[in-house]
Amino acid sequence: MEALVVDAGSKLLKAGAAIPDQSPAMIIPSQMKRMVDNGDGSSPADTVLEDVTTRLDPIERGFIRDWDAMEDLLRYVVYTGLGWEEGNEGNILFTDPLYTPKAIREQLVQLMFETFNVSGFYASEQAVLSLYAVGRISGCTVDIGHGKIDIAPVLEGAVQHIASKRFELGGTDLTKLFAKELGKSNPLVNLSMSDVETLKEQYASCAEDEIAYEKTQNCGIEQHTLPDGQVISIGRERYSVGEALFQPSILGLQEHGIVEQLVRIISTVSSENHRQLLENTVLYGGTTSMTGFRKRQACAHQPLGQCW
Repeated sequence: MEALVVDAGSKLLKAGAAIPDQSPAMIIPSQMKRMVDNGDGSSPADTVLEDVTTRLDPIERGFIRDWDAMEDLLRYVVYTGLGWEEGNEGNILFTDPLYTPKAIREQLVQLMFETFNVSGFYASEQAVLSLYAVGRISGCTVDIGHGKIDIAPVLEGAVQHIASKRFELGGTDLTKLFAKELGKSNPLVNLSMSDVETLKEQYASCAEDEIAYEKTQNCGIEQHTLPDGQVISIGRERYSVGEALFQPSILGLQEHGIVEQLVRIISTVSSENHRQLLENTVLYGGTTSMTGFRKRQACAHQPLGQCW
């Protein structure tokens, strides 16, 4: 039996057999809904859905927070989704976010061996695995996830924890920013967060640089019809989402932008490794697929590389 690999994020859980060049067999939302006992003997079918379910987020900003929900989610994944048989469990590898607290890692080990009876368990850091995936053992990883950003220099397969940095800023914060900006320009439109998430994935973009962002004040307006028939206008808001990664002040945060953070982090590593880390920077996470993001990041890198 092939070992299973589980990458559990705040928004999506990806899992599958450890087979080279094979995509995950399962990619499902991490968010769950738990049925609530009405206490009056009525069945859930007798009541409106929102009244009989509670939303559960087993993972928040990359870390497991609700262990009961996490156990239910993993039980569905390994037994129902991936076909493990109870009593015949195999080996499992979990991806480990940067700076995972020791207590969380220990509780996960306990859950795997005592509840799921796995034959073997291993947790490997996400930064290292991301470099392995592109055939490298040294480089700098930038993970922009749903609930956090991790920047980690890796040398010879070892994360340089002293130089690494985690930010509690991610896709969910950009979605909230987009909702706020759209609400200002479309005060009569009722938007759900799921609508905003869909709009963000479709329209959010990065300007080429700060000067180009300033010019977006006069950008064109696009009309989008929502599933319920409401029409929403989308203009500069689409660029504010991407720009917040390079100018966190847009979100009210007193932090340096992602490029400057990357350079500051690399500069704390031994100078002989600077160029290697900068030239082998790996971007991953759903937000990095935003239109224009990789081009903006690459253009920002070019003058920086000349310094080393």
